Amino acid sequence: MHTLAAAALLPAGLMDVLPPAAAFEARTVERLIGHCESFGYQRVKPPLIEFEETMLAGSGAALAAETFRLMDPISQRMLALRSDMTMQVARIAASRLAHWPRPLRLAYAGQVMRVRGSQLRPERQFGEVGAEIVGSDAPAADVEVIVMATSALADLGIAGLSVDLGLPTLVPALLGGTPRDAATEARVRLALDRKDVAALAAMRPELDAATTEMLVRLVMASGPAAPGLAALAALDLPAQAAVERDRLIAVHTRLQAAAPSLTITVDAVENRGFEYHTGVTYAVFAAAASDELGRGGRYRTESGEAATGVTLFMDAVLRALPRPRARERALLPTDTPLEVAARLRADGWVVVAALEDAQSPLAEAARLGCSHVFVGGALRPVVEG
Repeated sequence: MHTLAAAALLPAGLMDVLPPAAAFEARTVERLIGHCESFGYQRVKPPLIEFEETMLAGSGAALAAETFRLMDPISQRMLALRSDMTMQVARIAASRLAHWPRPLRLAYAGQVMRVRGSQLRPERQFGEVGAEIVGSDAPAADVEVIVMATSALADLGIAGLSVDLGLPTLVPALLGGTPRDAATEARVRLALDRKDVAALAAMRPELDAATTEMLVRLVMASGPAAPGLAALAALDLPAQAAVERDRLIAVHTRLQAAAPSLTITVDAVENRGFEYHTGVTYAVFAAAASDELGRGGRYRTESGEAATGVTLFMDAVLRALPRPRARERALLPTDTPLEVAARLRADGWVVVAALEDAQSPLAEAARLGCSHVFVGGALRPVVEG
């Protein structure tokens, strides 16, 4: 038989969420969803598990390494436990809501499960809140999603918000014209991820002088958006890469006008975590947070529709928020009239009804974590000691 300690042991990256954190998370999720609804987004609820070939089809294949799989004992088909909800929402838009007018605005919230955590996010299960616009290729759609997400976080009380704009399709557009071996591609990607200009310069023999110089200049453009985008605008890019760059500039221009107090940076060479994205991406940060609060960007649904969206990671969002203030709790002895309890709850109190008579109502209230007790026809504060 398991001991109590063994029964409480959970797999790495999983945890029980206890009071008051669980209730605070639930309230925060509903506030975020409510904010999305005020922008016209309608909530959907995808299933936790889908058929593997559906969950990992198309762009979803980029999530295969992070996805748990299991056999369905009923259908004898392989199932996948979602590691992200964006592709599920895209599937809903392309199938069940295919006849709805575009642009289609959808919001969602739920738990996801990943095979492994990261150094910054060791949790393997965490909540997501997100929103997607399907059926619009306009830069205004990207801006709307960013403004909606950052204003929602600001309304929660998170200060010092910033957005890092990216373009993970730019480097492939530059490198795609010349065949290279996998080892060289991997070295280039590692150098770009590390922003290692010296390593890129040392690869001039494997690349070519023009490509090497272009990659170095892209890395050097990372940072504050205004000078970074000015540096990108000065580059003589191939036609498709220039189109991608110009869209990034258009999104920045609109975003700066829509949210002038928002700090904006740019990183045109970052692609980690953006494997299925097809255009402008964005990551949301806060001054008080050690990791990103959310991310999103452009992608295509299975039916080929243009889409953009953002996902907020609830574990990171909750860590960035101040600890919630506990609501005042009142203990009501067994002989308290029901109408008293109803009135106190209507006034915002948490009312705990005693189930048995206590020798000392004050001591019992303190034991149960109540700040007040109803005695003598009125609430009295609990004074310990």
